[in-house]
Amino acid sequence: MIELIPLSYNGREMFIQRNQAAFMKAVIEKFGPQTEEVISREDILSSLNTETAESFNIVLDGKIVGGVVVQIDKDTGHNSLDLLFVDPEIHGKNIGYTAWKMIEKKYPETMIWETHTPYFETRNIHFYVNKCGFHIVEFYNPKHPDPHQVNTPGGEFFFRFEKRMK
Repeated sequence: MIELIPLSYNGREMFIQRNQAAFMKAVIEKFGPQTEEVISREDILSSLNTETAESFNIVLDGKIVGGVVVQIDKDTGHNSLDLLFVDPEIHGKNIGYTAWKMIEKKYPETMIWETHTPYFETRNIHFYVNKCGFHIVEFYNPKHPDPHQVNTPGGEFFFRFEKRMK
Protein backbone atom coordinates (compact mmCIF):
# COMPACT_ATOMS: atom_id res chain seq x y z
CA MET A 1 0.00 0.00 0.00
CA ILE A 2 1.31 3.43 -0.99
CA GLU A 3 0.69 6.45 1.24
CA LEU A 4 1.67 10.11 1.20
CA ILE A 5 2.73 11.09 4.71
CA PRO A 6 3.42 14.78 5.43
CA LEU A 7 7.13 15.41 5.84
CA SER A 8 8.06 16.34 9.40
CA TYR A 9 10.69 18.94 10.17
CA ASN A 10 12.85 16.21 11.73
CA GLY A 11 12.59 14.11 8.54
CA ARG A 12 13.92 16.82 6.23
CA GLU A 13 17.57 15.79 6.32
CA MET A 14 16.79 12.21 5.26
CA PHE A 15 14.44 13.57 2.58
CA ILE A 16 17.26 15.75 1.20
CA GLN A 17 19.74 12.86 1.16
CA ARG A 18 17.30 10.49 -0.57
CA ASN A 19 16.41 13.14 -3.13
CA GLN A 20 20.06 13.81 -3.91
CA ALA A 21 20.78 10.09 -4.30
CA ALA A 22 17.84 9.61 -6.67
CA PHE A 23 18.87 12.55 -8.87
CA MET A 24 22.54 11.54 -8.82
CA LYS A 25 21.78 8.13 -10.37
CA ALA A 26 20.46 9.63 -13.62
CA VAL A 27 23.31 12.13 -13.88
CA ILE A 28 25.95 9.44 -13.37
CA GLU A 29 24.29 7.30 -16.06
CA LYS A 30 24.51 10.21 -18.52
CA PHE A 31 27.68 12.09 -17.53
CA GLY A 32 29.69 9.69 -15.35
CA PRO A 33 30.80 10.18 -11.75
CA GLN A 34 30.34 13.66 -10.30
CA THR A 35 32.40 15.53 -7.74
CA GLU A 36 29.62 17.90 -6.70
CA GLU A 37 26.01 17.47 -5.59
CA VAL A 38 23.63 17.12 -8.51
CA ILE A 39 20.83 18.92 -6.76
CA SER A 40 22.08 21.06 -3.95
CA ARG A 41 20.85 20.95 -0.40
CA GLU A 42 20.09 24.66 -0.75
CA ASP A 43 17.88 24.07 -3.82
CA ILE A 44 15.89 21.39 -2.00
CA LEU A 45 15.55 23.54 1.12
CA SER A 46 14.47 26.47 -1.04
CA SER A 47 11.65 24.33 -2.40
CA LEU A 48 10.69 23.02 1.06
CA ASN A 49 10.78 26.45 2.73
CA THR A 50 8.37 28.44 0.57
CA GLU A 51 5.04 29.54 2.03
CA THR A 52 3.14 27.50 -0.56
CA ALA A 53 5.15 24.27 -0.18
CA GLU A 54 3.53 21.02 0.82
CA SER A 55 5.88 18.08 1.17
CA PHE A 56 5.36 14.37 1.66
CA ASN A 57 7.23 11.15 2.08
CA ILE A 58 6.12 8.40 -0.27
CA VAL A 59 5.62 5.36 1.95
CA LEU A 60 5.26 1.80 0.66
CA ASP A 61 4.10 -0.80 3.17
CA GLY A 62 5.32 1.34 6.07
CA LYS A 63 8.75 2.12 4.55
CA ILE A 64 9.77 5.52 3.13
CA VAL A 65 10.69 5.02 -0.53
CA GLY A 66 10.58 8.55 -1.96
CA GLY A 67 9.20 12.02 -1.66
CA VAL A 68 7.21 14.84 -3.21
CA VAL A 69 7.23 18.64 -2.90
CA VAL A 70 4.44 20.65 -4.50
CA GLN A 71 3.74 24.37 -4.47
CA ILE A 72 0.03 25.09 -4.03
CA ASP A 73 -1.43 28.46 -5.06
CA LYS A 74 -4.99 28.36 -3.77
CA ASP A 75 -5.83 31.71 -5.39
CA THR A 76 -4.89 30.85 -8.98
CA GLY A 77 -5.06 27.05 -9.07
CA HIS A 78 -1.74 27.10 -10.93
CA ASN A 79 0.34 24.65 -8.92
CA SER A 80 3.77 23.18 -9.44
CA LEU A 81 5.47 19.89 -8.81
CA ASP A 82 8.94 20.84 -7.59
CA LEU A 83 10.27 17.42 -6.66
CA LEU A 84 9.08 13.86 -7.11
CA PHE A 85 11.49 11.03 -6.54
CA VAL A 86 11.48 7.33 -5.79
CA ASP A 87 14.49 5.45 -4.48
CA PRO A 88 16.34 4.17 -7.60
CA GLU A 89 16.44 0.53 -6.50
CA ILE A 90 12.64 0.29 -6.76
CA HIS A 91 12.02 2.22 -9.98
CA GLY A 92 9.55 0.69 -12.43
CA LYS A 93 6.94 -0.46 -9.91
CA ASN A 94 4.38 2.33 -10.51
CA ILE A 95 5.19 3.92 -7.16
CA GLY A 96 5.87 7.36 -8.64
CA TYR A 97 2.79 7.18 -10.83
CA THR A 98 0.58 6.12 -7.92
CA ALA A 99 2.00 8.93 -5.76
CA TRP A 100 1.35 11.42 -8.56
CA LYS A 101 -2.28 10.31 -8.95
CA MET A 102 -2.66 10.71 -5.18
CA ILE A 103 -1.32 14.28 -5.44
CA GLU A 104 -3.79 15.07 -8.23
CA LYS A 105 -6.64 13.71 -6.13
CA LYS A 106 -5.46 15.62 -3.05
CA TYR A 107 -5.61 18.96 -4.93
CA PRO A 108 -8.76 18.77 -7.08
CA GLU A 109 -8.97 22.57 -7.34
CA THR A 110 -5.80 22.63 -9.46
CA MET A 111 -6.33 24.08 -12.92
CA ILE A 112 -2.74 23.68 -14.15
CA TRP A 113 0.19 21.63 -12.88
CA GLU A 114 3.69 22.63 -13.96
CA THR A 115 7.02 20.83 -13.59
CA HIS A 116 10.52 20.73 -15.12
CA THR A 117 13.10 18.12 -15.96
CA PRO A 118 16.53 18.15 -17.65
CA TYR A 119 16.77 17.13 -21.31
CA PHE A 120 18.75 13.95 -20.58
CA GLU A 121 16.24 12.53 -18.08
CA THR A 122 14.43 10.39 -20.61
CA ARG A 123 12.79 8.32 -17.85
CA ASN A 124 11.24 11.53 -16.45
CA ILE A 125 10.16 12.76 -19.88
CA HIS A 126 8.43 9.43 -20.55
CA PHE A 127 6.85 9.48 -17.08
CA TYR A 128 5.46 13.02 -17.30
CA VAL A 129 4.32 12.94 -20.93
CA ASN A 130 3.28 9.33 -21.59
CA LYS A 131 2.08 8.24 -18.16
CA CYS A 132 0.90 11.37 -16.35
CA GLY A 133 -0.49 13.40 -19.26
CA PHE A 134 1.77 16.46 -19.12
CA HIS A 135 2.70 18.34 -22.28
CA ILE A 136 6.07 19.89 -23.07
CA VAL A 137 5.42 23.62 -23.37
CA GLU A 138 8.90 25.11 -23.29
CA PHE A 139 12.51 24.09 -23.87
CA TYR A 140 15.12 26.10 -22.01
CA ASN A 141 18.52 26.34 -23.69
CA PRO A 142 21.32 28.91 -24.10
CA LYS A 143 19.21 30.92 -26.59
CA HIS A 144 16.12 30.70 -24.38
CA PRO A 145 17.41 30.47 -20.77
CA ASP A 146 15.37 29.41 -17.80
CA PRO A 147 14.90 32.44 -15.55
CA HIS A 148 15.34 30.06 -12.58
CA GLN A 149 18.28 28.13 -14.07
CA VAL A 150 19.41 25.13 -12.03
CA ASN A 151 23.14 24.71 -11.67
CA THR A 152 23.46 21.01 -12.55
CA PRO A 153 25.09 19.06 -15.38
CA GLY A 154 22.97 19.79 -18.44
CA GLY A 155 21.28 22.57 -16.45
CA GLU A 156 21.07 24.89 -19.45
CA PHE A 157 18.80 22.39 -21.22
CA PHE A 158 15.49 21.81 -19.43
CA PHE A 159 11.94 21.02 -20.47
CA ARG A 160 8.99 22.75 -18.85
CA PHE A 161 5.80 20.69 -18.72
CA GLU A 162 2.18 21.60 -18.03
CA LYS A 163 -0.87 19.53 -17.35
CA ARG A 164 -4.23 21.25 -17.67
CA MET A 165 -6.81 19.67 -15.44
CA LYS A 166 -10.46 19.28 -16.38
